[in-house]
Amino acid sequence: MDLMLSLPPELAAALKELASRQGMAPEDLVIDALRERLVSAAPTIQPRDDRERSILQACTDCGVSLPHGALSSDGLYEPPQPRSARPVG
Repeated sequence: MDLMLSLPPELAAALKELASRQGMAPEDLVIDALRERLVSAAPTIQPRDDRERSILQACTDCGVSLPHGALSSDGLYEPPQPRSARPVG
């Protein structure tokens, strides 16, 4: 399939710059980017019903990385307070 695109000047400049740094033609860089975005983004698991489809959609990578602290329960709870010695009786 042949495709002709009109790129804004800033995008064209960025494309030429990145292609030059990687030692490849801008067209090849675009093809690689499209292949990575479209082909490898296809799920390897095919949902059998609406429930599985909704689970897969919810688990789709949205491009946000959580900080390490968000994956731990550290800091969620206050440390236990030392008990003061109370006289018995």
